[in-house]
Amino acid sequence: MVGWIDEWWLRLLGGLVGSGLIAFVAYRFRSLSLSGALSAMAMGTGFVTWGEPVWFACLIAFFVTSTLWSKWKKHSRAKAKAEAGYEKTGRRDAGQVWANGGVGLLLCFGHALFPASGDGWLLAYIGVMAAVNADTWATEIGALSKRPPRSVTSGKVVAPGTSGAVTRLGSLAALAGAACIGVVAAIMLAWFHPASAADLQAGSAGFAGGSLSLASAVALIAAAAIAGFAGCFADSWLGATWQAMYRCTSCGSETERRTHCGVKTERTRGFDFMNNDRVNMLSSLLAGLVGLTLGLWWL
Repeated sequence: MVGWIDEWWLRLLGGLVGSGLIAFVAYRFRSLSLSGALSAMAMGTGFVTWGEPVWFACLIAFFVTSTLWSKWKKHSRAKAKAEAGYEKTGRRDAGQVWANGGVGLLLCFGHALFPASGDGWLLAYIGVMAAVNADTWATEIGALSKRPPRSVTSGKVVAPGTSGAVTRLGSLAALAGAACIGVVAAIMLAWFHPASAADLQAGSAGFAGGSLSLASAVALIAAAAIAGFAGCFADSWLGATWQAMYRCTSCGSETERRTHCGVKTERTRGFDFMNNDRVNMLSSLLAGLVGLTLGLWWL
């Protein structure tokens, strides 16, 4: 009991120091606002304290890759045009941090509190992180598409930055972003829980037994890719149907913002309470369910 308490305090301290350093660097490089940095530090500490390496490795993979893609060609005309109507741009605030990682942290707590319930917590978490990573990659890379985006509901060409708009480039980026989380999870599990000789001889996936064989790794990556892509597609559909959209009474442009050009905007569709953060959270929940289902079926 004493040993467990000592380990818990070491994890907590390590999480605070490590997450604090990462959050500070992100804040200095203007990737996170002050509220976002504090939230990221709290979230990272929770993952380190309650989760195994695979949990915070997936979180770090999402944060690092999404930050790099958001900085890539940031000042290009295509990105500026796409981001003009976004509710939030640039530095991520607390709302965005919790919308992307809050569900995952709850799953991490659930796994720590009820470890005997099996690998379902982790499988759902991988699906959640695959979705938020897919959505970020699709947004940042898809904004650079030379082809105009199309509405996910009607298929008609729409303006860049329109909620629910998709491009071929963005869709491919979404699939790659989702698979990236699967690869990170597979590497971490293979490193810390390698397949036993009996697993390899029997050709067993071995995931449920605390090990990871090649067959299990491939299945895990595929499940993450499918779950993340499904979550990203759900995000686009919700953005085109449920998310609140507004029209500026001054310039007439469509936007996610409640104010534009210094004046209050008028809601044209969607639910007033359904902003982009809530859309991200709902779509990640769906992806978690898909990841859990596929993982339990294949692994």
